Amino acid sequence: MFRKDIVSRFSTAALLLCAFSTQAAPLQATQYGDFDRYVLALSWQTGFCQSVHDSNRKEPDECRLQKESNVKTDFLTVHGLWPSLPKSISARGVDDRRWMRFGCATRPIPNLPEAKANRKCAAAETGLSLETAEKLNSVMPGAGGNSCLERYEYAKHGVCFGFDPDAYFGTMVRLNQAVKASPMGTFLAENYGKTVTRRAFDDAVARSFGKANVKAVKLTCQGNPAYLTEMQISLKAATINAPLSAASFAPQPHPGNCAKQFIIDKAGY
Repeated sequence: MFRKDIVSRFSTAALLLCAFSTQAAPLQATQYGDFDRYVLALSWQTGFCQSVHDSNRKEPDECRLQKESNVKTDFLTVHGLWPSLPKSISARGVDDRRWMRFGCATRPIPNLPEAKANRKCAAAETGLSLETAEKLNSVMPGAGGNSCLERYEYAKHGVCFGFDPDAYFGTMVRLNQAVKASPMGTFLAENYGKTVTRRAFDDAVARSFGKANVKAVKLTCQGNPAYLTEMQISLKAATINAPLSAASFAPQPHPGNCAKQFIIDKAGY
């Protein structure tokens, strides 16, 4: 386990990320590597916390202690990086729905212990280096502490592939940084606390990575009026270690449930 200062985390690590992005080891599966894409799940953290509050669930520390930030892209945070169903596992009768439900615990293979969303800290330690843990803390508010999101994510989506944990989480940090630095990140920051249209958001994606890649981004909203909580970005497995570019993306079958307009939620309830 590793600890962090939740209140000051966002403002202290930004200068470290550029150097880290060029130093992270390549991400390579040592088993079940015959899958074709990853889903990069990014939370809009203020919206996630609002959804926890609205559903009367117990607030995790990262929401209970959330503070405003001058850099609004700080609120675009990492949820996870999920490999798609490998062909070698599909051949054993596993479909996409079961794979996304159980991940590395899927039977008959990989059949590892199931990671429970309500008991994240019961999952095994990841083995992250202190250096990578520090970088991850800056972009994954639920990492470490009493939330243990990184343990859950690695146990469900990483360990059965034999991913080096530093490479796995380092890739998430790098990709998160690239999205933040794109026109899509600028759009989120400039519209912080405002209502936007899906068309305007899609235009920002097109400016970032090309019009054809709008279909690679799935958005999740909650509430009425709707507010953004998460985006899931489909990426080609073959390009995962290259800088994020127009060639990195793969289309998804559904754009998500954010309709014609939604709110880029701000901190606080």
